[in-house]
Amino acid sequence: MSAIKWVGEKPKFDVGSKVQLNAGGPVMSVFSLDRSRVSGGEYQFNGFYTCQWFAGKKLEEGRFREPSLIEVK
Repeated sequence: MSAIKWVGEKPKFDVGSKVQLNAGGPVMSVFSLDRSRVSGGEYQFNGFYTCQWFAGKKLEEGRFREPSLIEVK
């Protein structure tokens, strides 16, 4: 996300990061970050991530707040 100029708090995770809920569960991939355009090329992070994961062969998707996620190495 280095090409994006952030106003305020920067997101902790980038698109493609592997994350998991603090409480456990499947490893997920960050699909998108919720952001708002402030002006020109500047964006404000809204605190939510859309993540995707597979449950068997089915692709699932959910929206999660940053504090509920941890990075998976």
